[in-house]
Amino acid sequence: MPAPQTVPACEMPRKVYDVARNTGAYTSSGLATAGFHSAKYLVDEWFQNCYARYHRAFADRDQSERQRHESQQLAAETEALAWRTQEDSTRKVGARLQDMHGWKSELQHEVSELDAETDLLLAQKQRLERALDATAVPFSIATDNLQCRERRQHPDLVRDHVEMELLKETELIRNIQELLKRTIMQAVNQIRLNREHKETCEMDWSDKVEAYNIDQTCAHYHNQSTEVQFYPHSAKLEESASTPETWARFTQENLYRAERERLASVNLRVLIDCILRDTAEDLRLQCDAVNLVFGRRCEELEDACQKLENHLHKTLREITDQEHNVAALKEAIKDKEAPLKVAQTRLYNRSHRPNVELCRDAAQFRLVSEVEELNMSLAALKEKLLEAEQSLCNLEDTRMDLEKDLAVKTNSLFIDRQKCMTHRARYPTILQLAGYQ
Repeated sequence: MPAPQTVPACEMPRKVYDVARNTGAYTSSGLATAGFHSAKYLVDEWFQNCYARYHRAFADRDQSERQRHESQQLAAETEALAWRTQEDSTRKVGARLQDMHGWKSELQHEVSELDAETDLLLAQKQRLERALDATAVPFSIATDNLQCRERRQHPDLVRDHVEMELLKETELIRNIQELLKRTIMQAVNQIRLNREHKETCEMDWSDKVEAYNIDQTCAHYHNQSTEVQFYPHSAKLEESASTPETWARFTQENLYRAERERLASVNLRVLIDCILRDTAEDLRLQCDAVNLVFGRRCEELEDACQKLENHLHKTLREITDQEHNVAALKEAIKDKEAPLKVAQTRLYNRSHRPNVELCRDAAQFRLVSEVEELNMSLAALKEKLLEAEQSLCNLEDTRMDLEKDLAVKTNSLFIDRQKCMTHRARYPTILQLAGYQ
C-alpha cells in the first residue's frame, strides 16, 4: 500500500508553544481579581492548549500509520524472501539429487563390472590350482622325500648328499610349482583387492542411496507438511562435513581405484593364460642318482647304530656297578649313625655332672675326639657318596644321550629306507613325466 501523500515521510518536529502567563496589566492576577481563584487561564491559553493536543494527536496518528505501513511492507518482503529461499533450496536439493543419481549409477555399474571380473579371475585361479595338481605325481614324490627327511631329529638333520641330490631332482619342477604358487597368490591377492574395492564402491553407493532417499524426502517437504517441526540447532555445520569438491573427489577416487584394479585383474588373467602353457620335465636320470646315494646313506646309518648299541651295553653295565657302590656308601653312612649317637649322648649326660665333678678328664677328651672322628668319617663318606651319585647321574645322562642318539638314527634309517625309498619305487615313467599317460 503506498504511503499517504499528505504526510511527510520523516517525523515532524514538535512545535513549542509559549503560553502567556497572567502577568500583564489586563490579566486576572491584579488587585481587581482579589478574592477570586488565581490559577485561571486566558482564552488564548485555552485555544493554544487545544491546538497543542490536536497537533500531538495528528503526529501520533501519522507515526502509527507509518509504522503500520512499514510492518506490512516488511511482512510482505519477508514472505517473498522466505518463498524465494525455499524455492532456491528445493531447486538446489533437486540438483543434488541429480548429481547423486549420476554418481550412484556409475558406482553401481562399476560394482557390476568388478563382480563379473572377479568371477572370471576366480575361474582362472581354479585353472591354476588344477594345473598345480596335474604336476603332483613327480613333485609329491620328491617333496615327500624332503619333508620326510625334515622329520629327522638332531643331530641327524644334516644337509647330506641325499638331500643335495633330492634338491637337484626337484629343481626343475620346483620352478614351475613355485611359479604356479606365486601366481595363485597373486590371483588371491587380486581377488581380495577386487572385493575390497567392490566393497568400498558398494559402501559409497549405499551411502549415496541413503543420502538420496533423505534428500528426496526433504525435496517433498512444503509449508503444509505435517512431518516438519522446529530443530533450533540443525543450522550448525558439522566440522567433519565434506565440501562438494571433496565429496565428488571421494567418489572419483573410488571409481578410479576400482577401475585400476579391474584392469590389473584383466592383465593378470592374460598372464595366467601364458603360464598355464608350461609342461613337465624329465627327471628319471636324477631319480637313479638319488636312489644310489640313499643306499649308501642307509649303510652308514646301520653301522652307526651297531656302534651305539655296543657303547650303550657297556654303559648300562657300569651304571649297575655304580648303583651298588652308592648303596654301599649309604649303608656305611648309616652304620656311623649309632656310634655317633652313643658318643654324643655320653657327652650330653656328662655335661650334667655337679659342681667340681664337671671335669675335663681323659674320658671327656676321648669322647670329644671320638665325635670329631666320626663326623670326619661321615663327611668323607658323604663326599664320596656325592661323587658316586654325580658319576651315576653322568652315566644316566650318557645312557639317555646314547638311547636318544640311537633312537634318532633308527628313526633316520626308518625314514630313508621305509618311507623314502619305498615311495620312490612308485616314481612315474618317462611317458608319465612327459604327460602322455
